[in-house]
Amino acid sequence: MSNQYVVLDLETTGHNPKNGDRIIQVAALLMADGEVLARFSTFLNPKVEIPTFIEQLTHINNEMVQHAPTFEEIASSLVEFIGDAYFVAHNVHFDFSFLNQELQRIGFRPLTNKLIDTVELSRILLPTNEGYKLQQLSTHFNMEHDNPHQADSDAEATGDLLLLLLDKIKDLPKETLTWLSRFAPSYKSAIGELFNQGLKEAVRAQEQEELEIIQDLPIKKAVVKNVDNHTDLSYETFYNKREELFKGVLKKYESRSAQWSMMETVYEALTTSQHAIIEAGTGTGKTLAYLIPAIFVAKEKKQPVVVSTHTVNLQQQLIDQNAPLLEELVSFPVSVTLLKGRHHYLNVRKFLSFLPKKESNYDIVLAKSAIVVWLTMTTTGDIDELNLPSGGKLFWEQINDEQPLPIDFQEPWQRFSFYERAQNRAKDSDIIVTNHRLLLLDVMRKQKFLPQYDSVIIDEAHHLEEIASEQLGTQLDYFQIHHLLLKIGTNDTEGYLKDVGEYMTGRKSWFIKLDGNIRQVRAEMDDLFRLIHRYVRRSMQHEQATTRVRKRYEVEKAPSSIKESCLRTLFLLEDFERIYLIFKQEGEKQQWDPVSKQYEKWHNLIACCEELLLIRDKLHTLLLTEKEGEVCWVEIEAKGAANAAFLYNQPADVSEALADLFFTHKKSVILTSATLTIKEAFDYTIERLGLYDFQPLQLKVESPFHYKEQARLFIPDDLPTVNETDLDDYCLSLAHSILQVARVTNGKMLVLFTSYEMLKKTFHYTKDLDFEERFMIFGQGISTRNRTRLVKDFVQFDQSILFGTSSFWEGVDIPGEALSCLAIVRLPFAPPHDPVVAAKMDRIKKLGRNAFTEQALPDAIIRFKQGFGRLIRTKRDKGAIVIFDRRIIESPYGKQFIKSIPEVDVVYKPFDEMIEGLVEWWDPSE
Repeated sequence: MSNQYVVLDLETTGHNPKNGDRIIQVAALLMADGEVLARFSTFLNPKVEIPTFIEQLTHINNEMVQHAPTFEEIASSLVEFIGDAYFVAHNVHFDFSFLNQELQRIGFRPLTNKLIDTVELSRILLPTNEGYKLQQLSTHFNMEHDNPHQADSDAEATGDLLLLLLDKIKDLPKETLTWLSRFAPSYKSAIGELFNQGLKEAVRAQEQEELEIIQDLPIKKAVVKNVDNHTDLSYETFYNKREELFKGVLKKYESRSAQWSMMETVYEALTTSQHAIIEAGTGTGKTLAYLIPAIFVAKEKKQPVVVSTHTVNLQQQLIDQNAPLLEELVSFPVSVTLLKGRHHYLNVRKFLSFLPKKESNYDIVLAKSAIVVWLTMTTTGDIDELNLPSGGKLFWEQINDEQPLPIDFQEPWQRFSFYERAQNRAKDSDIIVTNHRLLLLDVMRKQKFLPQYDSVIIDEAHHLEEIASEQLGTQLDYFQIHHLLLKIGTNDTEGYLKDVGEYMTGRKSWFIKLDGNIRQVRAEMDDLFRLIHRYVRRSMQHEQATTRVRKRYEVEKAPSSIKESCLRTLFLLEDFERIYLIFKQEGEKQQWDPVSKQYEKWHNLIACCEELLLIRDKLHTLLLTEKEGEVCWVEIEAKGAANAAFLYNQPADVSEALADLFFTHKKSVILTSATLTIKEAFDYTIERLGLYDFQPLQLKVESPFHYKEQARLFIPDDLPTVNETDLDDYCLSLAHSILQVARVTNGKMLVLFTSYEMLKKTFHYTKDLDFEERFMIFGQGISTRNRTRLVKDFVQFDQSILFGTSSFWEGVDIPGEALSCLAIVRLPFAPPHDPVVAAKMDRIKKLGRNAFTEQALPDAIIRFKQGFGRLIRTKRDKGAIVIFDRRIIESPYGKQFIKSIPEVDVVYKPFDEMIEGLVEWWDPSE
C-alpha cells in the first residue's frame, strides 16, 4: 500500500467550537510506506481559559499556551501539510469536524479528505481487545505513549497503531477481506478502501495451514492436543521440594505457610473423599493452593477435577495466568479447559445464514466484520473473547448455539461446532473450569453439560447459595415472551410461522388455526403484563418497585382484571398446545430435506412452540401454584415500558436441595472464599449450604498482609445518622465529609453505598461542593453502568472519587496507589423489602428464632468483609477506611463487624479530630 496518510490529533478546551471551545494543541504525522515523512506539532493559544477538567486530563495549563501561536497563525501551514492524503485519527470524526469548524470560522474552506478512523478499524481487526481507547491499545501493544491526551504523543501512538493495523490487513486471507469489502458502504470511514487494497496482495485461506474454509468463510482449525498423562512427579515429592520449585518459577517468591496449609487440606479432602470448607484471606495464594493438589489427583484418578467460579474475570485468570504457571511448577503437561453454556458459543451455520444479509444497523455490520476476522483467530468460539458493540450483543442472540438443529451434528457442521469442540476438550482435560450456574444446572436440573467427575473445587463459594436459589427457582418477563412470539410471527408478519406456511401444502387449515391462536396469546400476554405493571406501580414504596406475591392468596387480592387475564392467558395456551400438536403431526407428514432451509425453519418453529409451552408452565408456577418454603415476587421498571414486569420464584432455603442433589453425589467438594466465617467459625455457611451432616474439613488461613501497619479505620462519632435527619440533609452532610477526606488522600477514593438513591443524591451534592473542580467524580449508574469502564476511568485520573453500590462491594481489584481510601457509608444490611431476604427472615421467625442474628447480621458481616477487601490488595498497599455509620461502634452488634476483619487500629473521634488523625497518619511529616 503506497498511499499517504496524515495522522492527526487535537487537544481542545471542550467538545463544541460553536460554544467557544478552541484548540490548544495540534500534532500531525505525514506517513507513507510504513515511514514517517514529516511532522507538524505546536501548542496553540486559545485566547480562553483552559478548564480544570481539561488541565487534569491533558496536563496542559494556561502558562504552557500563553506565548504559543493562535490557530489563525498556523492554519495555512497545517492545511498545506495535510494536502490530499487520507486523514487519519483515533475517533476521526471528532478531530476532522472540530478542525473544519475552526477553519470555517476563520474563513478557510473545509477539508474534503477521505477519512480513516483507527477506532473503527481497531474494532474490526482487533476484535478481542478489552478496549479501544488509544491508551489501552498502546499499553496492550507496548507502543511508546509517554503523555496520553497530549496531541504529539497521541499522534505518534495513532501512527504506530495505523501501521500495526495495516500489517493485520496483510495477514488476513483473501476470503475474509472479500467479506469486509462487501461491508464497505456501511462503514463510517473509508476503511473499506484499505480492505480493497489488501485484497490485491492477499492469498487464499487454503494456502494458510492453520485455516480451513466453509462456504467462503475462513475459520481457524481446531487445535487437537495429544493427551499425555505421564508424570515424573508425585504430590509427596512436589510438596517436599515445593520451596525449591516455587523459587525456580516465581521471580519474587515469598514463602507462604498459609498456602502450604491450604494445599495439604485440599489434597487430603480430594484423596480421602471428604468435603472441605476453607476461608483464605487476600494474598494467601489460594488459587495455586487448590490447583496443585487438583492436578495431581486428576492425573492419579484419570478423571477431571472441576473448578467452579462466580466471575468471568477469575475464570480467565485461571486459564490465562494460573494454568501456564501450574504447568511450569509441576514440569509435566497440564490440560485445563474452560467450559460454558451453549449460548456462549458461536453457531457457524447460523452465522453464515445471516452473513450475506444487508444491514441498516451499524452495530450489526461492525459485529459481523469483527466476527469474520475473529474466526481466523479463535479456537474457542466463545463470545467472552469478543468485544462487541451493544447492538452486536443483540445480534449474538441470533447466532449463538442455544438451539442447534439436528443437522448441526452432521458433517460438516459438527466439525465446526465450537460447543462440541469445548465438550471434547473437556472430556480429555485434567481440570475443567466452569461457573456456578452451569455447575448447578448440571447437577440440580439434570441437564448434563459436564463430563463425569467426582471432585469439584468451588471458588468464590460465598455466592453458591444465591446461585442455587436462582437455579431452583423460576423467572419470566414480558420481554422474553415478546421476543419469542416475534420469532414465531404470524401468517402476515416476519417469522418462522410465515416461512413454514409457504411450504405446508394441503395443510393450511391447521396453519390458520395456529396463526389465530398466536395472535390471541400475544394480545392477552400484553394485557396481563400491563395490568401487573400497573398494579405494582400503584403499590410502589421503593426506588425499585418490588412486590411479594403469595400465590393464590395474592392473586385473589389483586384486581379482578388481573385474575381474569391470567386465566384467559392460560386457557389460550391450553388451546395452543392442542392445536400445535396436531399442526406438528401434520408438518411431520411433509417430506422435508433435512439439510434444507425449509427444514431449518420448520425445526426452529417447533423449538419456539415448545418454548412457549414451557412459558405456560412457568406462568402457572409463578402465579397459581402453592409450594411451602418458596417466595414469589414481581419487579417492574417504573420508568420502563408499560408492560415491563418481571416475575420471580425461588426457594427461601436451599440447604436440603444442595445436600440431596449435590453434596451427596460428589465424593469431594471443596468450598473456598475470603469470606466464609462469622465469629471465626464456619457454622453459618455450613448450615446455609446443607453441609452439616457431612462434617467437612475446616480451615481458616489468614492473609499475609500486615494490616496493622498498612491500614487504619476511621469513624466519626458526631455525624448525623440517616434516621435522625432528612435524606437530603444527610446526603449534603455526607458530601461535605467525603470531600474533606478526599482532600487529605488526594482522591483515590472508593465510596460504597447500600442505596442507589443515596448514592445519586450524594454524588450531585459532592459535584456541586467541589468548587475548584479538583476531583474527577464518577458515579455508578450516573457516569455509566459499566463497572469495568468506571474502574478504568477512575484509575486514569490522579485525583478521582468513585461512588459505587451493589456490585462494587466485591470483585473490584484496584491495587497500588490508584486506591488509597475506602469509605463505607452504611453497614451493608440487605434492604428489608428484598423478597428473598424477607422470606428467609419470616421462615426463621416461624421457627421461633431470632431472624436478625441468624440472617440479617451474618449476611451483612460477610458483605462488609467483601467491601473491606477492596482496599489492601498487595503487601505494598497502604490505605484508610472511613466508616460513616456510627452503629459499628455504638450498637450492641457493631463489634462483630470490627472483629470480622483483620486487626487494625480504630480512630473514633469527632469528625474534625478524626481528620487531624487521618492527616497525621497519612503523612507523618506534615
